Amino acid sequence: MSTDTTFPDACACILAGGLSSRMGAGFKPLLTLDGQSALALLADTFRRAGITNIVVATGHRGVEVTAEATRIGIRSAYNPEYETGMFSTVKTALAAVPQTCRRICLTPVDIPLFRPATVARLVARLGEADAPPVLYPVFSGERGHPPCLDASVIPSVMAHVGNGGLRQALAPFAFEEIAVPDANILADMDTPEDYAMLRSLAERRDIPTPAEAEALLAIEKVPPQGLAHARGVAAVAEALGRALNAAGANLDIPLIKASALLHDVAKGRPHHEAAGGRLLASLGFDAAAAIVAAHRDIDLPPDAPVTEREVVYIADKFVFGRWLVPVAGRFRQKFDLFAGDAAAQAAISRRREHALRVLARIEAAVGQRAETVIAAAGFRPGPPPAQAYAAAAARHTSHKSPEAPRH
Repeated sequence: MSTDTTFPDACACILAGGLSSRMGAGFKPLLTLDGQSALALLADTFRRAGITNIVVATGHRGVEVTAEATRIGIRSAYNPEYETGMFSTVKTALAAVPQTCRRICLTPVDIPLFRPATVARLVARLGEADAPPVLYPVFSGERGHPPCLDASVIPSVMAHVGNGGLRQALAPFAFEEIAVPDANILADMDTPEDYAMLRSLAERRDIPTPAEAEALLAIEKVPPQGLAHARGVAAVAEALGRALNAAGANLDIPLIKASALLHDVAKGRPHHEAAGGRLLASLGFDAAAAIVAAHRDIDLPPDAPVTEREVVYIADKFVFGRWLVPVAGRFRQKFDLFAGDAAAQAAISRRREHALRVLARIEAAVGQRAETVIAAAGFRPGPPPAQAYAAAAARHTSHKSPEAPRH
């Protein structure tokens, strides 16, 4: 994800003055993550978020960090008092911020994996007239990095003395917590074990975890019935994906589950599958975006493989509301809804044939009926009560749905 928006009055401060004392032989700013140093990765994140004015505050092994900063094109400022603690490095970084900078994001170099969309969201909010001077990103109720500050707080931070560091220096100021679907705001690396975990996370920054998917559903205020449907589709998709893997496929189960949870994240908007894809792409979740954008209809060629996309697509056809239904039964309900509309009926018929072909491919691969696989995984919330179909029909007749079949 790279934002099309730039923030010329925003700056980023990377704090890299520490000793890396618990990292063994490793030195945090120069540790490799996804093919580049942690410092370079952070600089790239800020740039992709629209911030080009970036400074790294150095200390321990400052010559090496400065050399890396020069290589990647960011400024450096040396903190001669780095051994007194991180807050002295915070002050060094803030002292290097130019007068033209009105919005500042700060992060230690050992929290390097938050996503560009997280930074862009915070900086954009900080530029709004009613924004408080301090913003914190939050995931699952826990604050993470980077906090973003209005420049008006800098004099107070620079004047602060005593314990508590930056947290205590910011305590007098109004703040806002911004929920983000980004667990990486909490992912730090203090030890070699942490570093090993972050190396794995770095390779999957473009894929939401199921927990991040749930967080995004909450941020988008998906109603309870929508959550129930999303979780039902995720359960079915995971069961089918695991069965396919047991039969020799190599599908990404977390990607399947997260994409299934998010397949209707934009429900209610015109062409919701495309809208959902755009939303996920804006967050940097490109793999899930492609799956969500295609979940309405897929015409799978005979020689094309079954991928995560097809698994999520067919799982959605098995779940009506929160209830399990046969794929053919799901389409019968659609036929009933659009009785008398010849064009819609033709579109539904075409989509039904597409779905049945994908289903046949999956069942041939796993060697059993999909319903058997789903039941074995413990998902049996069906069939739907008659009133569920009646409610769907009432919604359709009360207004023309933007989700009517397209042809």
